[in-house]
Amino acid sequence: MSELPKGWSDTTFGELFDFKGGSQPPKSTFRDSPAPGYVRLLQIRDFESDAKAVFIKDHSRWPKCSAEDIMIGRYGASVGKILGGKAGAYNVALVRMVFDRDSLDPGWVRSLLRSDYFQKPLGNISRSAQNGFNKADLDPIAVPLPPLPEQRRIVAKIDSLTGKSRRARDRLDHIPRLVEKYKQAVLAAAFRGDLTRDWRKAHDLPDLRGVRLGDVAVGFNYGSAAKSAKEGAVPVLRMGNIQDGKLDWADLVFTDDAAEIGKYRLVPGDVLFNRTNSPALVGKTALYDGDREAIYAGYLIKIRCKQELLPAFLTYCLNSPIGRAYSWAVKSDGVSQSNINAKKLAAFRFDLPSPPEQAEIVRRVETAFIWIDRLASEATSARRLIDRLDQSVLAKAFRGELVPQDPEDEPAGVLLERIRAERGAAPKAKRGRKAKVA
Repeated sequence: MSELPKGWSDTTFGELFDFKGGSQPPKSTFRDSPAPGYVRLLQIRDFESDAKAVFIKDHSRWPKCSAEDIMIGRYGASVGKILGGKAGAYNVALVRMVFDRDSLDPGWVRSLLRSDYFQKPLGNISRSAQNGFNKADLDPIAVPLPPLPEQRRIVAKIDSLTGKSRRARDRLDHIPRLVEKYKQAVLAAAFRGDLTRDWRKAHDLPDLRGVRLGDVAVGFNYGSAAKSAKEGAVPVLRMGNIQDGKLDWADLVFTDDAAEIGKYRLVPGDVLFNRTNSPALVGKTALYDGDREAIYAGYLIKIRCKQELLPAFLTYCLNSPIGRAYSWAVKSDGVSQSNINAKKLAAFRFDLPSPPEQAEIVRRVETAFIWIDRLASEATSARRLIDRLDQSVLAKAFRGELVPQDPEDEPAGVLLERIRAERGAAPKAKRGRKAKVA
């Protein structure tokens, strides 16, 4: 660590902090509604959304937190997330920070935990650990400790500097939902005939005609049910390979079976319809353009368009509000998945323009989508810049460059000695077998 400002002290996480891990009550004790004698079991998702609450009996054996406590995500993709503002029991994916609030400002502690001084060492630990971090992992992390009055000045300055970035971040976080909303609005206009109405009249083209998909397309074939492998000659496209109306060539499985390849080989222009998925995703559709050889799996239906129907037009139509509404209306629901069979898919009715107008609709939709995606990409870049700006503010704060030092402040060394003395005098927790709770 570089030389610290006057009045600061070098210390470690273990000298300043402890933490209490969460619990894992048996699922047989869970309730989905509150009741006398029950407490909410907080999980990481509960701090980030209005996730469905889980309640457990309020035994003393379950670790609990208050809304003022600072929580850290301990495992998996959420390791290092800093959370708070909720009260209840908490599960094993969380730990509760324990520290002397008379000596350490809670806002300063949150800023430290969000800064690279904590997050970078924690990232190295989490990549090498199998089950998240433990106390021994965190204890050696170096901490630059300012005097308590300076901690408070740092918090006030950080709040003033990051307030605008926080509001900007909140607005940018809405962009993905707006992108989807705008794309659906474009598709709705396209398949109502509004997008090209004037163009159609200017080119003296016939009006739209209502058709049944089975009359303008052929095939409606189910894909391969054979078992695939992690390696092989030809990719087998599955429902997860259809993302946002396009084929995603990540997370592939493969086959070497010549008979399967011959039977289910795709040709450019084939439209793939996801016949089985969750209720929200069943019916998602993508166009195979022949970029690489592939076959398709059994949860997909292959559609081949007749000359009067352009495959790209059909793909956008099935992904539009009109197509999504039809899928929702005709799906058959199971325990966790919905299904749309080939007969129902062939019965889909929609308005079909002439082929030249179909091509113009596809061109206009794709032009609009390119523009919308560019805005989304710029928003993502802006979000990353804001995150980097916030980290630069935190870096200056913990180098002692964000606020001026005051020679009248009690030095951090005195503060640190007091923390050590108080922790040394605190009674040690007794370890033993926990009492059995009914």
